Amino acid sequence: MNGIMVQGTASDVGKSLIVTGLCRLLANEGYAVAPFKSQNMSNNSYVTIDGKEIGRAQGVQAEAARTEASVWMNPILLKPRSDQHAEVIRFGTSYSTFSGKGYRDSFYQMGLHSIELALNNLQKDYDVIVIEGAGSPVEVNLKERELVNMKVAEMADVSVLLVADIDRGGVFASIIGTLELLDPSEKKRVKGIIINKFRGDPELFKDGITWLEERTGIPIVGVLPYVDHRIEGEDSLSINDRFASKKGSIDIAVVQLPYVSNYSDFEPFQHEDVAIRWIQHPIDIGEADAVILPGTRSTMSDLNWLKARGFDASINDFVTRGGSIVGVCGGFQMLTNSIIDEFGSDTGKSDFSAEGLGIIPASTTFHEAKTTIRVSGKLHPSTNLAFMISGYEIHLGETSFSKPDDKPFLQLDDGRSEGYYGEGGKVIGTYIHHLFHNDDWRTDWLNCLRIQKGLPIQNRVNRSQLKEITFETLANELKPHLNWNLIKEILFERDYK
Repeated sequence: MNGIMVQGTASDVGKSLIVTGLCRLLANEGYAVAPFKSQNMSNNSYVTIDGKEIGRAQGVQAEAARTEASVWMNPILLKPRSDQHAEVIRFGTSYSTFSGKGYRDSFYQMGLHSIELALNNLQKDYDVIVIEGAGSPVEVNLKERELVNMKVAEMADVSVLLVADIDRGGVFASIIGTLELLDPSEKKRVKGIIINKFRGDPELFKDGITWLEERTGIPIVGVLPYVDHRIEGEDSLSINDRFASKKGSIDIAVVQLPYVSNYSDFEPFQHEDVAIRWIQHPIDIGEADAVILPGTRSTMSDLNWLKARGFDASINDFVTRGGSIVGVCGGFQMLTNSIIDEFGSDTGKSDFSAEGLGIIPASTTFHEAKTTIRVSGKLHPSTNLAFMISGYEIHLGETSFSKPDDKPFLQLDDGRSEGYYGEGGKVIGTYIHHLFHNDDWRTDWLNCLRIQKGLPIQNRVNRSQLKEITFETLANELKPHLNWNLIKEILFERDYK
């Protein structure tokens, strides 16, 4: 297999971003390239064209590679449901829920088979596979039955690039320590080292490069600058990094639920005059122009968290005072009057129910089967707006209204009326993820907030065009700092002896 694997000395060292950049660089040279991550743990999902669920990062990497995302690119997705349990998505479909120990004991052989099948299918259709690892390859307590680092490099028979984050400090120790803990056969696969997130004068690091190459016998194939990118993040590790420093005249408070999912819903605000604040306490709502309840992997658990912190009273008071609120997916469910979990699909307890926040006159009932589908349509005629909408649904259960025609938000192409649009658009609930990725709709919604503040309206920002520019910018920023010819030699290499 022609491919290369990007592993890291730790989590959040920049593996996903580097894989994204490599995919675009190879695609620019005419290769048919596919990203691959055998096992991803994230509540940030991507729905493929055939309605299957994979990790968001692999979907974005496929876009960078100019190809259609598929389940072969992420055969195993783990979605945390609690501190000790996660739902296992296998080839885009819910397989089971395991504890950490149960997963290692019961799923390992199935996992190996799934990875092998996925790699074989990708190899048929692509010239090059760029593989992403997870965390560190030398977690000694987990290494014996790992499914995402050196075992995958062995199965794919590819070389490894080891990435270290110099910005967090201790880069020399992290690199040497990682290499020392690898088995000799694993260490032979590491053919290059990348120093990521470098700030300052590269001349001052030349001695460090020389020391590392002499100490390890492995070339430094890149010293990458700290890139202020706009590529969608993979998981909650990067939420605050992604949004904290963004300033703007429109203030939107997004409740940071413990099991928040699909926060890529709000990435388009990065290109607008908007400040996103992730809040965990009711007092932080402050004078927000809008509040958003995002999706969640555990609606009931996060609803209890909201109530325990007093968000229920604060959100109701915010709406009563004329504030604008949007509930997306699980956030939409929480805004309804009641939530019923008949089969224990969300809580694990059958016939469980709870009162919602009571802002939307509807009730939510969880079902056993999950809905995952791409959708398109337009705003419902009752809204008096004519915007086209596309996005995707990933959710358990359905929400039904007191009246069948009670203020729907969308009219989908499949004939369904969807969501809720009340108080002239100040209260919105929907199951549609990536609602704000629709440029016309997002612009109109933000302009309504601007008008309320006495601010001038702004023109439409073309999100799709900006995304393509972002991929190209990333590739152009990384390439001068990579030994690109050596990386391509390593990519096609086969000697690990």
